[in-house]
Amino acid sequence: MKKNSNKSQPARVLVVMSDTGGGHRAAAEAIQAAANQRYPGELEFNLVDVFRYYTPVPFRFSPEIYPAWVNYAPQTWYLTYAMTNGHLRSKWMVEFFFWYWQRGIRRMLREHPADLVVAVHSIINRPVMKAIQELPAETRPPCITVVTDLVSTHAFWYEKNIDRCLVATQPAYDRGLEFGLTPEQLRITGLPVHPKFMEGLVSKAEARQELGLDADLPAVLLVSGGEGMGPLYNIAQAINQKKLPCQLLIVAGRNDKLRGQLNLNEWNQPTHIYGFVDFMPRLMAASDMLVTKAGPATISEACMAGLPIIISGAVPGQEDGNIELVVQNGIGVFAPGPQEAASTVEAWLREGSDELQRRSKNARTIARPDAVWDIVDEIHRFAHFFQLPVSEVQPASGQFVVFPHGMNSQAD
Repeated sequence: MKKNSNKSQPARVLVVMSDTGGGHRAAAEAIQAAANQRYPGELEFNLVDVFRYYTPVPFRFSPEIYPAWVNYAPQTWYLTYAMTNGHLRSKWMVEFFFWYWQRGIRRMLREHPADLVVAVHSIINRPVMKAIQELPAETRPPCITVVTDLVSTHAFWYEKNIDRCLVATQPAYDRGLEFGLTPEQLRITGLPVHPKFMEGLVSKAEARQELGLDADLPAVLLVSGGEGMGPLYNIAQAINQKKLPCQLLIVAGRNDKLRGQLNLNEWNQPTHIYGFVDFMPRLMAASDMLVTKAGPATISEACMAGLPIIISGAVPGQEDGNIELVVQNGIGVFAPGPQEAASTVEAWLREGSDELQRRSKNARTIARPDAVWDIVDEIHRFAHFFQLPVSEVQPASGQFVVFPHGMNSQAD
């Protein structure tokens, strides 16, 4: 491992990721923003979409393929996920990926010299690490993996030669041990959320006044990721048909077609429709409950906002554990499909505020609002002082419930 001999210059941090879903870039940008606040001028970030610019066909089209795949053929996605999720199976796939991608990855490392490499994408993580291991020891940068899945972490995330693997939950930590990482390599930090999120959380009254919402009517927030994926329109319609005493806040994301459909609908309650927003903290602060798919970033943000969650769907395999996290910690329920989600909204409104407050308290109990700062501190230490032994930073204890994960079996 090389040493950073020029402390007068900012350390160069190469973040390897891809826009396959919004979570990877969001995590990278959250880390970059927090680093610029905490260590101004000390870290220079370079975010690289490895699939897009450094892999051959068909992988370079992964940012387009992934959302279509999980939306329209989720069972085939699950089969692929499950078939590669084991010690030997993942090793064979990594060997194939590296064989097929090696020229591009080596070129990336030449074009983006770095003092530290941070991986926030599971499939990219280990092939990049293999290429780094080929470098002479004196020029080899240290590497950190920031796992952007909460619970059902795929085998691809865990590279034995990694210097540090930062995970969100205790189950993800335990999974790393199963795959041969040591306690010194692993640390529980939580999922990185942009610093602006916590800064944007205000009181419910203030948020509703700012957004022009009814001050007294319960607010139901519906989101489906930045791309507006999934059956959001059908869920909104199912809730609308029940004519409930509430107001709806619907975020269509970048899906202009969906937003147009929603705007043409006749609503039976006050309904506010948004496209892609940069004020999600205000929307969550203003709301009493959230209806969403089981995306890790949205769940992490909702916990920080103390927002009860109705999970209406999940990416098979990849997000199964997120459902368990929400349900077993008393934050919310799994209500798959439009009718079940709408019926749950109705039941929660009928239960009243006491139960919502209980779920809200549970959500805040497992939130990790300091996660991004802990991650940035690790990055800063490795970028500037990585000659120190890794064992000087001990893994943090987790606050999450440990679940049995039959779907994560290691048998090969």
